[in-house]
Amino acid sequence: MTNNMTWERFTPRQRLARFAVYLGAVSLLVFSLSTVEIIPEFLYDAPYQLHDLFTRMWPIDFASYTQENIHQALIETLNIASLGTVLALFLAVPVALLSANNITRSPILNWFGKFILVSSRTVNSLVWAILFVAIFGPGALAGTFAIGFRSIGFCGKLLAEALEEVDHGPIEALRAAGAPTVSILLKGYWPQVAPAFWGLALFRWDINVRESSVIGLVGAGGIGVALDTALNLFRWQQVALILLCIFTIVIVAEVVVTKIRQSII
Repeated sequence: MTNNMTWERFTPRQRLARFAVYLGAVSLLVFSLSTVEIIPEFLYDAPYQLHDLFTRMWPIDFASYTQENIHQALIETLNIASLGTVLALFLAVPVALLSANNITRSPILNWFGKFILVSSRTVNSLVWAILFVAIFGPGALAGTFAIGFRSIGFCGKLLAEALEEVDHGPIEALRAAGAPTVSILLKGYWPQVAPAFWGLALFRWDINVRESSVIGLVGAGGIGVALDTALNLFRWQQVALILLCIFTIVIVAEVVVTKIRQSII
């Protein structure tokens, strides 16, 4: 008696589900392409315009680095990123404690903490910058608050997840010994989440350096303000210098963060 059974990787229901997913993805792609207005003349002319733009940017105006105070704008960008990161970490710690299920047992407080984290991540940095520019006026203060409030969701969520994944053995031992809540947090939780905390602090600072270079386009201080001014005045050689400075500082920040992580974490 022969066995005519053949092995199949997916059941008929699974194949139908996969086909439905593929069909939905293709339909969504086709619908998206149909709603994007592409002007063929602009598309064909793009290589020429790109060549013309790079021609205007060369040679790079290195003299404007000091003449136009670009170096000061670059330092201001680093200050905004650093202060914004410190502000975010300071505010993210209590929010993370509220969001961690194993620390905050109240569902209402737990939900409130998670709501803050989601709200922070939902709003883009440029939107935060526009909001704080309207409140504080143009300048580095608005940029610092924009970077800080944008980073709360990132830092708080990762810190809350680290708190939820700790080993509960030392925590239970401290509680059995009658240690107060503060001592449990400092002696039980903090030693276990400290590497994750410093790691996400460095990682977020690296991200904030990049975002601080952009929020200046809406008046939130930093080198973005100089870039916006150069663009409005059609100073393309100066634009090239500013873009080069942004690229350089992002690469340097990446190298510095990598070295620090390798040294202390």
